[in-house]
Amino acid sequence: MLSSRTSTVSSPATGTGSTVSGLFRLLRPKQWTKNLLLFAALLFSFEEIRAETILATLLGFILFSFVAGCVYILNDFVDRDRDRQHPVKKYRPMASGQVNPSHALLFGIILLILSVGTAFMMNPLFGVLCIVYFLLNVSYSFVLKHLVILDMMTIAAGFVLRAIAGGVLIHVPFTPWFLICTMLLSLFLAIGKRRNELTLLEGNTGSHRKVLDNYSITLLDQFNTIVTTATIISYSLFTFTSDRTIHLMWTIPLVIYGMFRYLYLIHMKSQGGSPDRVLFEDKPILITVILYVISVVTIFTIFE
Repeated sequence: MLSSRTSTVSSPATGTGSTVSGLFRLLRPKQWTKNLLLFAALLFSFEEIRAETILATLLGFILFSFVAGCVYILNDFVDRDRDRQHPVKKYRPMASGQVNPSHALLFGIILLILSVGTAFMMNPLFGVLCIVYFLLNVSYSFVLKHLVILDMMTIAAGFVLRAIAGGVLIHVPFTPWFLICTMLLSLFLAIGKRRNELTLLEGNTGSHRKVLDNYSITLLDQFNTIVTTATIISYSLFTFTSDRTIHLMWTIPLVIYGMFRYLYLIHMKSQGGSPDRVLFEDKPILITVILYVISVVTIFTIFE
């Protein structure tokens, strides 16, 4: 595999099939799991689950993923020369020569226009959220990711936008407590990611984010203590004050276990740098998420 990729670097000429594959890779489909949060509106509005709401949310998920992919394309276009010097990033489509940078940028512009245009046709407010999400991510990529604390808060804001977008698509409001829970849980994951990066940095692994110079493991552990406590309390209040069945309280132990398990992976296994990988590679976490979804659906089915 390495030899074939290396030959790609030395010979930028690629076939149509390879170019299409490269364009798709530029969208980083492995990162699309983050956009599954759009389905939270359906999960907590069980009575709204119909064919049209499922289709609307699915299309919204795809459009949000495309918009996020356009940000990745812009990042790779700007960083292509630097990526060629990186031992891993040099295999990215633009850095390796699999995709012409100008063609990739044009592809991203067209995809962004089509995605946002479709979003506006579905729901004008959803279209606005897609634009805000794109601008927020571009701001993060070029400015905010270098600003201590604001870098993690920006990541959390992106998840809150996803949660709001899911509700907008099926015309259901979210309680403030749910949005607070989303923000805090996102902060929890962002802090874990920064801590993992800082741990690797102490292991002399090479290049790193400059913003990490402003953090310490002790500081991030304090942040995580605060955010973990606040998340559990906020979620507990959400289950009691969401105007839904009080039996949602039975899902609290799953939330506590999931967060504790993630903290265990961060502190004892030096994981947490990639939450989407943890979700699929750590069986206890994956089983907890599946049990949580089943529990919520069962509770709404029986008690509402």
